[in-house]
Amino acid sequence: MSAIPSLFLNNLLPILLIAALGYALGQWLEVDPKSVSRMVFYVLSPFLVFDLLANSQLSNGDIARMMSFAAVQALLIGAATWVIGRALRLERQLFAAVMLTTILVNAGNYGLSLNAFAFGEEALAHASLFFITSALITYTAGVTIASLGSASLKESLARLAGIPAIYAAALGGLFNAFNWPIPFPLERTVSLLSDATIPAMLIVLGLQVQRGQRSWEFKALAFATGMRLVGGALIALLTAGLLGLRGAALNAGVIEAATPTAVMTTILATEFDARPAFVTSVVFITTLLSPLTLTPLLAYLGA
Repeated sequence: MSAIPSLFLNNLLPILLIAALGYALGQWLEVDPKSVSRMVFYVLSPFLVFDLLANSQLSNGDIARMMSFAAVQALLIGAATWVIGRALRLERQLFAAVMLTTILVNAGNYGLSLNAFAFGEEALAHASLFFITSALITYTAGVTIASLGSASLKESLARLAGIPAIYAAALGGLFNAFNWPIPFPLERTVSLLSDATIPAMLIVLGLQVQRGQRSWEFKALAFATGMRLVGGALIALLTAGLLGLRGAALNAGVIEAATPTAVMTTILATEFDARPAFVTSVVFITTLLSPLTLTPLLAYLGA
């Protein structure tokens, strides 16, 4: 079997199959994605982040480089989208929706899964830092863009304070820095919940894609899809080395930056009326088309 089909079958197809199972659950059993999503967000993902950081060999420099890289990716893709979007003269709400869909990446459901399959535990630890940074960006820049300036700084900070993964990251960092042992019963509990996180994230991805409405504004849809899947990958490849990423960190960072649009954008778009049907369409299309860009990217990175 040639390399490209093998990379797709071994790394991307499992993600799509589990997401498809979530889609089927939503279609036939009418499973509520909000309940499952909250379980993943508030219970499972914090244990995954804690587990990865408490047991990782990452240095303070590794942590700073990856979090800086994630922030730079959001800034650069946002700037490129703003310049091109202004030239296309997109209507105000649609412009905000396009900005959301290009800046906010699916670093959790999709990115963590793909890094785990393709590059293993070391890359997954780096990817978790990108995921945490992207969550911070979601609840600050994401809220601001979606609301077109109507959300206050106080509201954004309140949302940040409610992200359990941030506290889990801080606690995991402390355990790692001081080499504190995790009591065996707690270690098993953390391990079990951590192992359940990625499959559950992919189920949520399928559930949320199935539930959303669609809107086909083709010019804006093509622009947002191209910026997210192609622009995100190119910017990451051009900047990863400049920001000091090497080896597993480079692989993890580039893959995270090239993932489809975050499902969380549909929630922000709905809450702030930033073209939710269009945003859901971008999530659906970028997820569906992502193997076309991520498979050759995996081959380039030597997966």
